[in-house]
Amino acid sequence: MKKILLASALAVVAGLNAQTNFGVKGGYTLSKLNSNEDPEFEGVSGGLKSKSGFYIGALVEHKFTNKFAVQGEVQYANLGGKVEVGMSGITVTEKLRFNRIVIPVSAKYYPVPEFGVYAGPYVSFKTNTSVKIEVSGGMPDPRAIREGEQFLEQQFNDHLKSTEFGLFFGADFKIYKGLFLDARYSFGLTNMIKNPVDGEKLKMDFFQLGLGYRFK
Repeated sequence: MKKILLASALAVVAGLNAQTNFGVKGGYTLSKLNSNEDPEFEGVSGGLKSKSGFYIGALVEHKFTNKFAVQGEVQYANLGGKVEVGMSGITVTEKLRFNRIVIPVSAKYYPVPEFGVYAGPYVSFKTNTSVKIEVSGGMPDPRAIREGEQFLEQQFNDHLKSTEFGLFFGADFKIYKGLFLDARYSFGLTNMIKNPVDGEKLKMDFFQLGLGYRFK
């Protein structure tokens, strides 16, 4: 009887392992900061813009059946946004890089074996923040620009939360063997500002498009 029970247990474990796949992925991100503050001044144009970046990561997927699965991931993502302000023929662009570790967990459904749709929550953690200021239409002082970059970096590090939460949805498509195409959209639910004043809010959404490979 013990041998039978042991054999059954081993069969179950082997079956679970056969349904679990590991993989890697990476690609392009397009992120944007969203704020409820959009001050307007006479003669001033601009606002919040999207910023391109990249992401790399690893995943583990466990299939319960041919139709249903769960997937967990760990990503390093170059996120953030841009701020553009134009006045009197001069445009100042602040490129904000909010690099983060993103951990998404999703429930997946496979309508057909090659195509899966998924959705779930994510949590992200701040790693480092950098700011790049570019000026067009004038003669900027490089020293003043660097001081401005350092000031903004310090402000973001001091006044933005280190952790945020959000939701995402997407789909992946098997191209060949373990190679797949993946696309998703994530939207932040957390107000990134530590101590908001007068109801100010700052959230971040991002789109990802990339390639991955699941090892069999």
